[in-house]
This record gives sequence, structure tokens and C-alpha cells, in this order.
Amino acid sequence: MVYIQRAHYVGDYKIRIIFDSGEEGVVDLCRFIKKHPKAEPLLDKNHFSQFYLDEWPTLVWPCGFDVAPEMLYEMVTGKAPSWFNSGMVHETQVAYTGSHE
Repeated sequence: MVYIQRAHYVGDYKIRIIFDSGEEGVVDLCRFIKKHPKAEPLLDKNHFSQFYLDEWPTLVWPCGFDVAPEMLYEMVTGKAPSWFNSGMVHETQVAYTGSHE
């Protein structure tokens, strides 16, 4: 698993993330929050700056919007977490037919 140790507001829509692996970087979430209607309150930079880490730790805002640590890790480092491709995650593709068998 990927864990966020610390997150600091940098300015605009940017947050410096420090992971338990020691890797760190700044992520710009401007485009990301503009894509999600639930994040609309975060377009106000004052609201955006009021994030916190919950118990998982996930980056969360008081409006209920959150961003998973795995997604932030990929955004910051450009690579998927090592466990993501290790066989611990199984994806199933099932075509939806509309029937309830």
C-alpha cells in the first residue's frame, strides 16, 4: 500500500505530498477538480487549501471530495504503486447485458 505521510498546501491548486516510501513531489489538482462536480466548492482556493488526511490516509476536503493515495502517488511519481501490478489487484471485465440472472 501507499501511504501519505504529509501533505502541505503550496498555493493555487498545488499540494506537496510526501509518501511513506520517501518519494515526494508537488501535484497540481486544478484540472482534476474541474472534472468532478462534487469538487466544485474547491474552485475557491480558500476551500481548496482546507484539506486534511483522514485515517486511511486519504486527502479529503470538508465538502466530501477526496483523492486516494494511490492516485496521488501516480500523479506525483508518474508510476503506479508497486503492489498495483503485483497480482494483488484483480480486474474483471464483465459485459453488462441488463439481465439479472
